[in-house]
Amino acid sequence: MRQAIIFKSRWGWIGISERTKGIDALVLPKASRQAVLSELGLSEAKLVKNQKSSRLQKAQTQLASYLAGTRRSFDLPLDISQGTMFQQKVWQVLRRISYGRLRSYRWVAIRVGGKQYARAVGNAVGANPIPIVIPCHRIVAHDASLGGFSGGLPTKRKLLTLEGTLAELRSRRQ
Repeated sequence: MRQAIIFKSRWGWIGISERTKGIDALVLPKASRQAVLSELGLSEAKLVKNQKSSRLQKAQTQLASYLAGTRRSFDLPLDISQGTMFQQKVWQVLRRISYGRLRSYRWVAIRVGGKQYARAVGNAVGANPIPIVIPCHRIVAHDASLGGFSGGLPTKRKLLTLEGTLAELRSRRQ
């Protein structure tokens, strides 16, 4: 059974859902609660009302601390089983990228089979169901341009600024 919580942060409305094995989705900040609910593909009835599971509570607390700049890593059980084997492999590599570090699609591709897989890596990064926790925002193009981001480039810039890497990225491009 899938459960979820939606909460308002200083960045906007965020949603987190879980299945038996762990956290399976995170909806990046949106302007409305309804937008998050829609992206999660859940009805209001599926939301945890008064009794949040301890795992959802822990995820909310850790995410809020990260967005406040006081947490650098996550200690949460994740369920990435909805991805293909290749996507799961890419997401595992992403999880090993430390706070404040940037890596290229090519760098990830080399770790999952060869630099020729850079485009496939980009697709897997874009399909990441648990952004921030699986830090796809730390992936940039080989030429040091931002590349894409499922939550939009303004959110990616904000996350990279939070981690202190946006200035580094700009200096690489000059």
